[in-house]
Amino acid sequence: MTPFTPDISCARTLPQLFTHRVALTPGAPAYRLYDPAKQTWFDLSWSQTAGHVASWTQALIAMQLPHGARVAILLPNGLHAVCADQSTLAAGCVPVPLHAIGNPGSIAYILQDCEASVLIVSRAEQWDQIRAVGTPFPALRAVVVTDEDPTYPTRIEGPALVSLAQWLDATGQPLTAQVAMPPSPDDLAAIVYTSGTTGKPKGVMLTHRNVVSDVQAVLERIAPTQDDVFLSFLPLSHTFERTGGYYLPIAAGCCVAFARSVALLADDLKTIRPTVLVSVPRIYERVHAKLLETLSPTPWKMQLYEAAKSKGWQRFCRAQGLPPPEETQSGWMHLLPWSVLQALVANPLLAQFGGRVRVAVSGGAPLSPTIAKCFLGLGLPLVQGYGMTETSPVVCVNTVHDNDPASVGRALPGVEVRIGENRELQVRGPIVMKGYWKRPEDTAKTLDADGWLGTGDQADIVEGRIYIRGRIKEIIVTSTGEKIPPGDLELALQSDPLLEQTLVVGENRPFIACVAVLKRDEWLRLAEGLGLAPQDPDSPNNAAVHRAILARIETSTASFPRYALPRAVHCTLEPWTIENGFMTPTLKLKRNNLIAYFAQAIEGMYQKPGGR
Repeated sequence: MTPFTPDISCARTLPQLFTHRVALTPGAPAYRLYDPAKQTWFDLSWSQTAGHVASWTQALIAMQLPHGARVAILLPNGLHAVCADQSTLAAGCVPVPLHAIGNPGSIAYILQDCEASVLIVSRAEQWDQIRAVGTPFPALRAVVVTDEDPTYPTRIEGPALVSLAQWLDATGQPLTAQVAMPPSPDDLAAIVYTSGTTGKPKGVMLTHRNVVSDVQAVLERIAPTQDDVFLSFLPLSHTFERTGGYYLPIAAGCCVAFARSVALLADDLKTIRPTVLVSVPRIYERVHAKLLETLSPTPWKMQLYEAAKSKGWQRFCRAQGLPPPEETQSGWMHLLPWSVLQALVANPLLAQFGGRVRVAVSGGAPLSPTIAKCFLGLGLPLVQGYGMTETSPVVCVNTVHDNDPASVGRALPGVEVRIGENRELQVRGPIVMKGYWKRPEDTAKTLDADGWLGTGDQADIVEGRIYIRGRIKEIIVTSTGEKIPPGDLELALQSDPLLEQTLVVGENRPFIACVAVLKRDEWLRLAEGLGLAPQDPDSPNNAAVHRAILARIETSTASFPRYALPRAVHCTLEPWTIENGFMTPTLKLKRNNLIAYFAQAIEGMYQKPGGR
């Protein structure tokens, strides 16, 4: 790849960053889009993108909104989402990104809370669903619908409802007459609402200085080049994708391909062949589960995989200067040279990602050691990072050549970290938020007078590396006084290919129990082996199934203390998704929702003698 270190010091705001990129490489590919009508991918250059953004900007300026007005954006990843965001910023307004398949009640709450002046949606039906919630939106002036639908009435019980074509045509003045007050570095660049794993979401106020500072720091650590191609599939409503998969490529001049959907991600990876991936652990977990599902029926293939993973992990540890792993591999296959194992196992796996990934970043949630060992051992350059919405979001990240997967890397340039009371990781620097929208008391609880932000995560800092140990507020304390971090335990449980998703419970209870979503193909094998009808809705919670799963759990949690092992289980075949309200946009469990939904089943697990 061509060595290239972009200088973005002249850009102090996000519109300046975009303008700087367009001026530097106007003809280079900026975005790769899929045309469903022609069933082909095509590129859009930076200058072409700038032309689209200019049209949107003029339409927004023509509305004569006050400086700093909020524009809510409810769009899937793609050109319209880019234009909506960039035009809002250029017009001196504040984007409020919303998750494109979010629940109408949550979206209605955010629209009211941020006092949005404009809402941009992809389909008129989305507005109908939001309006049906019954929440008043006195500040909302217009709803813009981007899909090619028939002409809409000019007003339906409140804000004007217009198609994108109507809106872009209604500037009312020549383009040269439309001028907006540009934002300053300390103006808001976004109000991003936290996922709300518990309680109502809070609006995190991020300034242009916050986001540009984080982009600059990540640019120095990850060093993407103009030759890199990103594949964007995480929602742009989340800061991890906004900074790492959207603003960072603008700074570096990379091309971003927008995946058609998560369902088609496997095909898009092979077609686009990205060189940089920005993802959450759940995506890697799905690939890993599919791999094990494919290999497990054939013992010799599974043994070959284990041999390749073991030898590759040893090679990785030597290259990174990490302690050598204990030798556990047996059988003749571990004697095969790496070149053979690489050709038979590693290369086919890497081909699933397109075959040319030079860095794959994992963030948003902890990366399971099992997943890290698999992908790093087989040659995927996977680096784990850490951050939160309140820090724009990246605080620290490993690099390909300085990579301890047990840690989340070293703090970014210009970012200070320390350990406070109760081992809490605290962060200070230009990346730290301005505060929570209209919530000064919550801001004061999180951000002290000296600018230190409490992350809510427990950590250790060893020789500059940060090791996350768990959430302060997500520690389960049993009635016997034992303390268990649920996240670590759930990751271990999900290393078993039968358990697709897990929720461990036990707060103020005598022992730990588990609710588990069973992987359907593995469930069919288990049911048939136990002589049960897999379609019978009672079969997943048959006593024999519970005994078999608890025996498997003992294997997958062998490194945990006995008191942390689940002693009861409840099984379901219905996956937990964003759509059914059980996961956040970054695929974290909404624990309170799940506990409430499974309340009866959870109570039942604690009524059984001995928890069995």
